[in-house]
Amino acid sequence: MGVEAHEGSRVPEGQAIHRLARIASGFLAGRVVAASSPQGRFAEGAARLDGLTAFHAQAWGKHFFMPFAESRTPTAEPLLGDDGPAWLHVHLGLYGRWSFSGPRATDVAGAGLRGGGNAAAVPEPGATVRLRLEAEDLAADLTGPARCEALDGQGVRAVLARLGPDPVRNEPGDRERFVTTIRSRRAAVGQLILDQSIAAGPGNIYRADCLFRTGISPLTPGSEVSPERLGALWDDLAATMADDVDSGVIRTVPPDLRPEPVPEGDEEAGRFAVYHRTGRPCLRCGTTIVEKDLVGRRLFWCPGCQR
Repeated sequence: MGVEAHEGSRVPEGQAIHRLARIASGFLAGRVVAASSPQGRFAEGAARLDGLTAFHAQAWGKHFFMPFAESRTPTAEPLLGDDGPAWLHVHLGLYGRWSFSGPRATDVAGAGLRGGGNAAAVPEPGATVRLRLEAEDLAADLTGPARCEALDGQGVRAVLARLGPDPVRNEPGDRERFVTTIRSRRAAVGQLILDQSIAAGPGNIYRADCLFRTGISPLTPGSEVSPERLGALWDDLAATMADDVDSGVIRTVPPDLRPEPVPEGDEEAGRFAVYHRTGRPCLRCGTTIVEKDLVGRRLFWCPGCQR
């Protein structure tokens, strides 16, 4: 069994990649890594990383970055996009998955195991493993990513230049940039939230439930949502996603609305406010939750609460 950065058949949301970066850092940071590509599709990139020391991974939205350098004891951890290190860049996409195996794979909370956790040896990698990172008695295997590449600092900065602010990072100026960008667009706010150049990390769950939590209709044009409401939306995305990094579970239903016990046949109500609750009563006002397709993605909202 391995760490999976998403649940079911959907692209992982940004909080899962931040959690993955934390787990991978706990296993690999500060260790010399043997890198290989059993599948062969990343052989050149693996050769760039092989024999280097891994440092702490970082996430920006749905993108995972881990720096590798020759020094075991750098004066400081590399900052994201620094020149000097070789950077592993991974976007899991729909099918990507990391798994960690070996005797040391129980040391970090939240990491699943594949043949590890006791005296078990690191198993041989499967033929579909795009990248294996092995450090002493632990292996990290990557399969099925949408992107897996070794970049220099300039390459990392080019990726970041295409991304909007990340609510989990929530750096100075991010809130204002998010509000200003959405206010400049006529598209529906529910569409804009999933644009990774506007906000890097939110996916369909956070889109649905954070709009619900702030009472904003997803169909309202971005330019018609007040700065105050958009600021509240950013704050809610930042707080909710950060909480879920720590817990490892997406739970976006407001605590005061979570039913006890959870109704039979409406198990989603224990975790989500409107996401995947089409046809069921709103937990706040009782209006029936509705669904529609918006630019190829399923959209859920309460027409009673969200205006």
